[in-house]
Amino acid sequence: MLKLYYAPGTCALASHIALEEAGAAYDTVRLNFKNEDQKKPEYLKINPKARVPSLVTDRGIITETPAILIYIAQTHPAAKLAPLDDPFALARVQAFNSYLCSTVHVAHAHRMRGSRWTDDAAAIETMKKKVPQTVGECFALIEREIFEGPWMMGKDYTVCDGYLYTLTQWLSADGVDVNKTPKIADHFRRVGERPAVQRALADEKRELQSAA
Repeated sequence: MLKLYYAPGTCALASHIALEEAGAAYDTVRLNFKNEDQKKPEYLKINPKARVPSLVTDRGIITETPAILIYIAQTHPAAKLAPLDDPFALARVQAFNSYLCSTVHVAHAHRMRGSRWTDDAAAIETMKKKVPQTVGECFALIEREIFEGPWMMGKDYTVCDGYLYTLTQWLSADGVDVNKTPKIADHFRRVGERPAVQRALADEKRELQSAA
């Protein structure tokens, strides 16, 4: 059985959603970032990067959201979470998820994790102030150039949709008005209504309440 290591409020939600959409058999292990569970020896044996998500499979451990998402799609083909029979379309899925991972998420991280890049307090504050602009520009680009509709990559729901939903959740805290990107705002609403997404959110909320 698969095992997902996650922390509430993180990008791991995208993998959690994908597992639900796929109808996968899996367990979850919640990490408490306030207690720095991700830095404890037990977890570093699973993921020495001290990040989430991590997915334990029968062949080993997978890290990084784009890799986990495509693994779930490929191992559960009946769920049709990616265009597995079309190399070009699949590459576009990978390109978009890589953009979310390498650019959009990094821009967001400047708001609270500036110490990853500098020890200069003034520079960290400057990064924080830049976040509404940089994250806003990323979402404007997605809205203008990439979003196909009705789902992210076109007529079919894919792993891209749950991933975009996950990062869209952070916009308000990042100082970005989602309504300036109306297609993404509508997408966020529709993805949030999906039963699999509701189950993933409920699971994380339930784990959070039980640990309180």
